[in-house]
Formats: sequence, structure tokens, C-alpha cells
Amino acid sequence: MGKEKKESWEWLKAVVIALVLAFVIRHFLFAPVIVDGESMMPTLEHSDRMIVNKISYSIGTPNRFDIIVFHAPAGKDYIKRVIGLPGDVIEFRDDTLYVNGEAVDEPHLDELKQAAGIERVTRDFQAITVPEDELFVLGDNRGRSKDSRDIGTIHIDEVIGKANVVFWPVPNIRIAK
Repeated sequence: MGKEKKESWEWLKAVVIALVLAFVIRHFLFAPVIVDGESMMPTLEHSDRMIVNKISYSIGTPNRFDIIVFHAPAGKDYIKRVIGLPGDVIEFRDDTLYVNGEAVDEPHLDELKQAAGIERVTRDFQAITVPEDELFVLGDNRGRSKDSRDIGTIHIDEVIGKANVVFWPVPNIRIAK
């Protein structure tokens, strides 16, 4: 009888440790997210499942063109691309991104332009200065994206993490860029 109790206790400890590890990983390190909608097409497809790296911005800061997940004002999490960093002056003219007055190439939009047979994907807007501790974000499918043009800049504290690993569906496993 003592051996059975000891074995049961070992199993219970293993299950508790596994649950604690799963909790820590899920809430502090990595989390799954499902892409909802077409705002990031063709980079990300509706229903793609991704891993959000929650620790990436604990030890660093977002870079221009990172794909991030953040808490949006509507109480929903959004997935978008970082376009403007704190202090940047962002402007679109003639479908060209200008950061601090310099034209910046957006190679991630080439596939969208080619697939849709269009020349312009971003409507023009006047220059905006990104406030300190804020980010300016856009979806890649600019015509179908609710982003900083609509909701304004997002505070860096609202960022959940960086999302660039697609793990489902299996034929689409990749690093999204």
C-alpha cells in the first residue's frame, strides 16, 4: 500500500508541475493567436494560427515592419504591422510611405499589388507624428484594415507581443515577414 501511495504522489506532483509550466509558458512567454479577417492578407490568411512571442518586447522594443498583436480599443486583440515608431513623422503620398520625410520601401506589399492587379494599396493621409511610447500600425491589406488610420496610435503597453510564426494549417507553416 505504501508503494501505491508513493507512486500516486509522484504522478500528482508531475501533473501539478506540468500545469504550472503550461500556465507560465502560456501567460508569460508564448501564446497562440488566430488571425481573424483579411486585414493582413496576403502575408497572413484568415484562420492562420500563430505563436505570439510575449517576451520579445520585454527585452527589446518593436522595430518597423514587425508584425505585432495588441489590445485594441474595442476590447479585441488586433494583429498589424508596425509602421511608425515613437517620434516618427508618418505620411503616405502616392502610395509611398514617408518616414521622417524619407521614402521607405514596403516589400511586403508587392505580393498584394501583384495578386490584386492594383498599383495603390494605401490611401494618402497627412503627416502624423507618433507620440512617445506609441506605435503607428497598419494592416497589409490596407483597403480592408481597421488600423491606426481609424483607431489612432497604440500605446506600447497594449502590445502583447511579436507574431511571426504560423503553425497551422500545416501546409502554411512558416515565418511571416
